Amino acid sequence: MFKRILIANRGEIACRIIKTARKMGIETVAVYSEADKDALHVEMADTAVLIGPPPAAQSYLIIEKIIAACKETGAEAVHPGYGFLSEREAFPKALQDAGIVFIGPNPKAIAAMGDKIESKKAAAAAKVSTVPGYLGVIEDEKEAVTIANEIGYPVMIKASAGGGGKGMRIAWSEKEVAEGFARSRSEAKSSFGDDRMFIEKFITDPRHIEIQVLGDKHGNVIYLGERECSIQRRNQKVIEEAPSPLLDEATRKKMGEQAVALAKAVGYDSAGTVEFVAGQDKSFFFLEMNTRLQVEHPVTELITGIDLVEQMIRVAAGEKLAISQADVKLKGWAVESRVYAEDPYRNFLPSTGRLTRYRPPAERVSDGITVRNDTGVYEGGEISLFYDPMIAKLVTHGPTRAEAIAAQGNALDAFVVDGIRHNIPFLSALMAHPRWKSGNLSTGFIAEEFPEGFHAQTPDGERAEVLAAVAAAIDHVYGERKRQISGQMNGRTVTRDSQRAVWLGDQEMRLEVKRENGTIGVKIGGKLLHLESDWKPGEPLWGGTIDSKPVAVQVRTIANGFALSYQGVETKAYVYTEREAGYARLMPVKQAADTGKLVLCPMPGLVVSIAVKEGQEVKAGETVAVVEAMKMENVLRAEIDGTVKKINAKPGDSLAVDAVILEFA
Repeated sequence: MFKRILIANRGEIACRIIKTARKMGIETVAVYSEADKDALHVEMADTAVLIGPPPAAQSYLIIEKIIAACKETGAEAVHPGYGFLSEREAFPKALQDAGIVFIGPNPKAIAAMGDKIESKKAAAAAKVSTVPGYLGVIEDEKEAVTIANEIGYPVMIKASAGGGGKGMRIAWSEKEVAEGFARSRSEAKSSFGDDRMFIEKFITDPRHIEIQVLGDKHGNVIYLGERECSIQRRNQKVIEEAPSPLLDEATRKKMGEQAVALAKAVGYDSAGTVEFVAGQDKSFFFLEMNTRLQVEHPVTELITGIDLVEQMIRVAAGEKLAISQADVKLKGWAVESRVYAEDPYRNFLPSTGRLTRYRPPAERVSDGITVRNDTGVYEGGEISLFYDPMIAKLVTHGPTRAEAIAAQGNALDAFVVDGIRHNIPFLSALMAHPRWKSGNLSTGFIAEEFPEGFHAQTPDGERAEVLAAVAAAIDHVYGERKRQISGQMNGRTVTRDSQRAVWLGDQEMRLEVKRENGTIGVKIGGKLLHLESDWKPGEPLWGGTIDSKPVAVQVRTIANGFALSYQGVETKAYVYTEREAGYARLMPVKQAADTGKLVLCPMPGLVVSIAVKEGQEVKAGETVAVVEAMKMENVLRAEIDGTVKKINAKPGDSLAVDAVILEFA
């Protein structure tokens, strides 16, 4: 077994690999860019080596720098994680020439299956059902439009070396193909150093199901069940689960055996994933093979009890698989949410900055529920604009799908992040969504259920009652503390003053509050709720029970009230006495500033191009600028017809969120 390995990656996956290596008694070496000098993976590793400037193309993607770090530290093997060099055939070849072991598949398998175009050809040759498409390299936008017209719309534009949704777009018309091809190719070049593109038919109402395979260097290959990754946004997976609510045992076996046959055909010898697009009728087509560890591998680990990173390391060291197909048993259900630094209320645009508060839910295994949080950040750390915006992967496991979802919802409610915008409100709303709970999924789920994007959720029904009750309980605790400090009535409640009006946004709720036998009773509309919690003023999370049901509500103090978050709802809560409420009702409502004639930068980013000039007439919908953040190019379009009055930015400028890019007359 290896004594020391190097992790050629960063963030949560580097930290996750270090944990397993540590468990196996293997020393670890981290590599880092100048932007990552204070990163968590650098702190966790036994040794760390600086490899260059922040851009990945000048650091994490330079093979020679990784090899030099191995030689400097005596690392015998390299785990690539995912992304970066993980599917680059030249990487294991260069390591082999340098006498260093690659913890991943052999170069031939990567060449056959890691390249999206070549994998399609290999699958077709093996008579595996594939999605109709053009498997050759497409040279330019004109050829892309011609091919798309022949295939028929909609089509999927994909980067040959792609992954993680980068360099991938769906196009429904010639115009979308032309523009999408250019943007996808540019993203592919900056993300992977490879701008080869191909096009295939996009199957409507599909589900994304993938099979985890595991092979060794002795010809043994097994499959470890499936994962469903249909909840996607812009082709980027958001929620993953294992197993799939669609499959029955016969379909699972058929998909698994096909995946194993394909892996054996190319001599696959590590952990890898064969991805399929599936119809609602359980039909399926080979999509691609990812010759690496997947982002969503934890859900497979939780339902099988198999540590995939450990298996990859053992296989790379030449060991035979100690697991047979008959040994693989799927137990319970697992759900994973990808927590991203992005603003769900601004069309999920990236957010950067310092994590002024980072308090994930406690990892635990109790009462049949597992909570796991794979992360690469810490409180006080910074989210950089140079890399993927993932903060963490929150994973829960339970005996049933319903229990795993409930555990995930509770864990998301308890996940406290301040300093940047994040997608936890959206993830929480998804967990409560009836269609998600029913398992009626497709890759179009988010677009269909949130056609106008994700907007602030209005407190309603039970959620409104919970928020109002918690706000009243918090106010009550504050009141008790004030009376204890002043000595008023020995801290006891003034009985005649138990009437309260709680405002949730512009919604007013009348209630009564009193403490009885250690609990706080809140009466709303004739319903009496009993709240138990050891919450203390200043804590960011109200955790406790309401009528014995576990509840977690995030609390942030604001002027004269509290900002609360619960099940995807973020709202301001104000608790008034009857007299205070009377005055509050007379206060005028503040009007939002009119920014209709301004084009604002929606996130911190780099200006790639300005498509207009001062004095130019622009129609609504026309492109005015392109801004890049976290390896994604975002096209900004005019929302109104008008004449460009002033341009305040130029290509190459780094802008803060809401910076004015241009003004209309």
